[in-house]
Amino acid sequence: MAVKILVIHGPNLNLLGEREPEIYGKIRLKDLNRLIKEYAKSKGVKVKFFQSNHEGEIIDRIHRARKKVSGIIINPGALTHYSYALRDAIAGVQIPAVEVHLSDIHNREPFRKISVIKDVCEQRISGLGEESYLRGIDFFAEWESG
Repeated sequence: MAVKILVIHGPNLNLLGEREPEIYGKIRLKDLNRLIKEYAKSKGVKVKFFQSNHEGEIIDRIHRARKKVSGIIINPGALTHYSYALRDAIAGVQIPAVEVHLSDIHNREPFRKISVIKDVCEQRISGLGEESYLRGIDFFAEWESG
């Protein structure tokens, strides 16, 4: 079975390229998705994308992914810091997940250092810009082969 990954972009990621480009970069979401898709294809990984600014929609999408994907790469945006509902959704579906962030969350405001989902994720990658997502693809390509 081919590796199938659901890439979830959380709140405000629809504004990539416009919102604080000095922090999040100049790449737009559609271009980021294209980059991820091309890279994933080169690794034999299939990807689907989802973006929402609404916590419940993200949780519903995670639930629908049960038994349909090999893993989830999620940039939960601000939900990282307080959404126990998102944490429970990831834990509940028992799909391996990788938490990613474009910016270096450890060198920003103190609240950004807190992740309530990190304990239900296999790995956390931040501070590498779009490369954070590509490293998530690498994680699942290696996970499936090893």
